[in-house]
Amino acid sequence: MAGNKDIEKKQDKEDEVKFDDLLSAAGELGYYQFGLFMASFPFYAFGVFVYYSQMFITEVPANHWCNIPELENFTAIERRDLGIPKDNSVFGYSQCKMYDVDWAEVLATGQEPDPTWNIVPCQHGWEFNKTEIPYPTIGTDYEWVCSKNSFQATAQAIFFLGSMVGGLTFGWVADRFGRLPAVMLSCFAGCVGGVASTFARNLIEFSAARFVMGMSSDTCMIMAYVIILEYIAPKYRTLVANMSFAIFYALSATVLPWIALACGHWRTICMVTSLPLILGVLAKFFLPESAMWLLSKGRVDDAVNKVLNISRINKKEVPAKMIEKFKISMASSAKKEEENMSWLEIFRRPIVRKVFILVCLLAMCCDIVFDGLIRNVGQLEFDYFMSFSLMSFTEFPSVVIVALIMDKIGRRWMCIIFMAVTCIFCIIGVSTGGMTTVVFVILARFCINMAYTATQQWGPELLPTCVRGSGVAVIHICGYLANFMSPYIVYTKVYIYWLPFAVLGATAGLGMFIAFNLPETAISGMPQTFEDAEELTRNQKNWSMPFLVERQKKKEQRGQVNQSFEAES
Repeated sequence: MAGNKDIEKKQDKEDEVKFDDLLSAAGELGYYQFGLFMASFPFYAFGVFVYYSQMFITEVPANHWCNIPELENFTAIERRDLGIPKDNSVFGYSQCKMYDVDWAEVLATGQEPDPTWNIVPCQHGWEFNKTEIPYPTIGTDYEWVCSKNSFQATAQAIFFLGSMVGGLTFGWVADRFGRLPAVMLSCFAGCVGGVASTFARNLIEFSAARFVMGMSSDTCMIMAYVIILEYIAPKYRTLVANMSFAIFYALSATVLPWIALACGHWRTICMVTSLPLILGVLAKFFLPESAMWLLSKGRVDDAVNKVLNISRINKKEVPAKMIEKFKISMASSAKKEEENMSWLEIFRRPIVRKVFILVCLLAMCCDIVFDGLIRNVGQLEFDYFMSFSLMSFTEFPSVVIVALIMDKIGRRWMCIIFMAVTCIFCIIGVSTGGMTTVVFVILARFCINMAYTATQQWGPELLPTCVRGSGVAVIHICGYLANFMSPYIVYTKVYIYWLPFAVLGATAGLGMFIAFNLPETAISGMPQTFEDAEELTRNQKNWSMPFLVERQKKKEQRGQVNQSFEAES
């Protein structure tokens, strides 16, 4: 209780009590935060299922060639060597053409393949190397190769169009009706779209279903992430929020390839990764509504009750005087913020507008590289499922490192350093080959994970409460716009084998320069008003690091104590 009295005395000296002060008094890291941390697990799994499942549903083995029924009694390699013309491609043989000869005569006379034989496009469909993808995908069932080899990229691009629509729609829902309704509706949309994908018979039907599923992409996870972020005191916000990514997201992504293998068919994968999302409609039973959203709607008593519930579970006591001061502070600022409820207010304020545009551009760079590297897995000439798991597992150590050091070096330098290293690894990966390329691509993914995670947290910390839901949604919509391009960036390997890695490296380099112009938010309270957000941006020094600032503050405090002691002496 003595600690609470000290808190009361401290607050008596303060003119204003902020929500983060209440959170700290209710317990900065206790049973409540641990329960909230565990409750986020399903939503990270949902996010992984929605975002990555399409890769295992549509992927086509890199090695494929024309089917020749007359050679069915031969082994796959013998059929390919005898019936398919050689060329100068990466694979050494044509994937879209076959010899047009009398196979009965060829087999009867024992002739060897002759380059002078007549060559025609595939007449009887294709054969696929089943050691690469050992189950039917929609890409192999409907033969999305040769003249249809852009169908996979197109279906993924339409998925991201759905993500843009969903991000805008559910972002508006989040700010108008609350974070929980946005989470619940997003999960429902993902379930409907995923189940509908199971019945697709062509590209149009599949793309329409994936558009609906795309509407839930990220939103089903990010809104839950924002809720957690808002209920953790600044001191532990980076650690707890990012450890959920490190453990739950990385675990789900690492396991997903083996779930796909166990399913054994693309339709089964659709069902298994979609049906669990229906559980998201139960979110209100184990996730709280955002207290900051409640405050932005003037529901101060409801927000205070949330804090009191936290204090009860954490076995802490929030001083009554602190609560009263908080209510007075909210009452005095309510009228000021009353007119600033639309997210368009962001563009009416030059300082906030600049920051918002920059963070949107940074998110686009991160998303292109993050998504492009994982979609290039099929180009690595290594086991598809193992490559995906290894790249996904890099989420765990990279985000753990982020959680431990991001408050020390800050969001800005985290992005600058690791996007620069990502750029270098992508370029080195271009100039090497074989297993060396695999290693450098995995290292590049490891680094972009850190920059991506920092950016994910940076956006919500830069925006005021009243537009945080919509603002974060717009940032993610920009990311989806970038993701719309990433399948086509990967597709450029059809023309120049190394081009995707070169584009991804250049994009990471651009992101490095953008990050340098954003304000640092490490160990700062999340802004509640536009004035808070502007003040945060004004008080910035480009070359400073949070741990150096903290060290300087402690040095100044020690100097003030010494001066006070000398004066008394």
